[in-house]
Amino acid sequence: MNIIEIKNLSHRFSDGTWGIKDVNLSFSKDEFVIIAGKNGSGKTLLMRHITGLVSPTEGSVLYYGKPVDSCLEEVRRKIGLVFQDPDSQLICQTIEDELRFGPENACLPEEIIQARTELIIKILGLEDKRLVPPRNLSGGEKRKLAIGSVLTLEPNMIILDEPFANLDYPGVVNVLRLLLELKDKGHGIVVITHELEKTLAHADRLIIIENGKIKEDGDSREVASKAGKYSLHPLDFTSRTFKEHTWLVS
Repeated sequence: MNIIEIKNLSHRFSDGTWGIKDVNLSFSKDEFVIIAGKNGSGKTLLMRHITGLVSPTEGSVLYYGKPVDSCLEEVRRKIGLVFQDPDSQLICQTIEDELRFGPENACLPEEIIQARTELIIKILGLEDKRLVPPRNLSGGEKRKLAIGSVLTLEPNMIILDEPFANLDYPGVVNVLRLLLELKDKGHGIVVITHELEKTLAHADRLIIIENGKIKEDGDSREVASKAGKYSLHPLDFTSRTFKEHTWLVS
C-alpha cells in the first residue's frame, strides 16, 4: 500500500484563484522522488496538503488509506517535514536537546528517547558537537540537524523543501549523502526543488508541476529531458555520461 495517495486534489485561495488543480499522485516507501517546478507552481502548497497543514477545497489526501485529517497526529509523526529555512525549525539550546524534542513531546519512554538520540547524532556525524547551540552550526550542519530532528520520530517518509538552498558544495554533498543513506534504510524521500542538477542522478522519479497541475510524472531519466518546456534546466542522460555534470556523492 502507498504511504500517501492524492486523489483529485484542488485548492482554491480566498481570492478565487486555484493554487493546485486536479492533482493525482501516490508515494511509496524506498522511493526517492523529486517534485520540480518554477516558483509559484504549487510545489510547497502540495507539500502542505500532504502533511495536513492545509485542507483541500476538493479531493482528498490519504495516509495508508485513511484521510489525513482523520489521523493528523500520526501523519505529523510519520511524515517528516524539513522546511527550506532550517533556522525556522531549530528551537532548542543544544543539538542534543533538538534531537530529543520530538520524542519527548510524543511522550516516549526515556530509554527510547536516549537510544534514538544517540543513533541519530551518530548518523549525522555530530557526536563531538552535541552541546553546541544549533545557531553556531554551518548551513549544511543546520540542514542535517533539521533532518535529524524529524528522524527521531522514525518517519516513513521525509519531505524536504529546497534542501540545498544557500548551501556550498560540501554542504550539498553532505545533505545528499544523508538522504541516500535514509533511502537505503527504507525511508521514502520527497525533495521539492527547482535545482534538478543536484539530485536527479540519484532520484527514481521526477514530477514536474506547473500552474498547480501535474505536467510530467515518471522515471527521472525520461522526464529530465523535458524539463526545458517548463522553464527548468533540462538534463540529458544520453550525452557523454550524466555523472559528468551532476553533483555527486563520492
